[in-house]
Amino acid sequence: MNQRSVVYTILPIARDFVYSLAGLTPAAPFRTLTLTAIMLGGSLVPAPAAPPASETEKSNPQADGNPPKPPVTPLGKDDKPPAAPPVATAEKQIAQALKLPGLVINQEKSYVDVEASICLVDGPLEVIACTKDTKEHESIVVIAARPVHIHAALLLLGAKNGNPAMRRALDKEQTRWIDVPPRGDLIEVFLEFKDIEGKLVERPISDFITRSEEPDGQPGTAQTGEAAAPAKFPNSFIFAGSQLADPGPENGQRQYLADQSGDVISISTFGDELLCLPDINSQENGALTWGIDPTHMPKLGTKVTLRLRIKKKN
Repeated sequence: MNQRSVVYTILPIARDFVYSLAGLTPAAPFRTLTLTAIMLGGSLVPAPAAPPASETEKSNPQADGNPPKPPVTPLGKDDKPPAAPPVATAEKQIAQALKLPGLVINQEKSYVDVEASICLVDGPLEVIACTKDTKEHESIVVIAARPVHIHAALLLLGAKNGNPAMRRALDKEQTRWIDVPPRGDLIEVFLEFKDIEGKLVERPISDFITRSEEPDGQPGTAQTGEAAAPAKFPNSFIFAGSQLADPGPENGQRQYLADQSGDVISISTFGDELLCLPDINSQENGALTWGIDPTHMPKLGTKVTLRLRIKKKN
């Protein structure tokens, strides 16, 4: 399947996600919405139509102030038509279209590159990545993109989101509840940055994380009711996809919760994260079992690329 076919296949999935944000139904004509405008500016306004030409413009083509065009001379029998200007290939057009603020989509290699910077080089972790002015004190990187844009980018690459861990009522009276585990496609997480020699290197996120220690110097352990933490931090996260809240009073749009909380890639379970671990993990300070391993960590403030690659299925 070529790139164009992949995009045309995935677009309906992204379309449905956009409609959910806007509170629209899939019956609305998608071609009247500009996906670029929706994802770039967060605006869910139909693309404006070009204004009709005025009577003056119709009668006087140069009314716009542009110089008159030179007359066209018909080609003779032996004349050759001028060479056509180079036309952008479909792949280049697709590559240009699959860009959003703070991120770039590499469709050929099935990953999303997100602009980020190192915001913590020591201490316990609750999240891997957060948005600005949220949880930089307990996150490895702070990103420039909006979580909802990352969600849309992963959909365009063919990933399927599920849900974060949550509790769901079994009856209308809400007397019985069930714990719903997180689900979704697996996304591998990496950091790309320049080493001391100025060469770009890519390392799995697990290279920067180690088990936290208790006050007695022993590795931290999971609390009762939680899954035991593995010896090595995993490199894959579940594409949970956060949650959509009810429309806000300002613009009537549904709110993407990770945009508000900043929980982009979480270790602890908050219930609104974009990417999460497969188990439920406490967010209490005493229960944080993972911290930063500074061995390969770039300096504080270093610009890095947060790479999200769809994990290949066996």
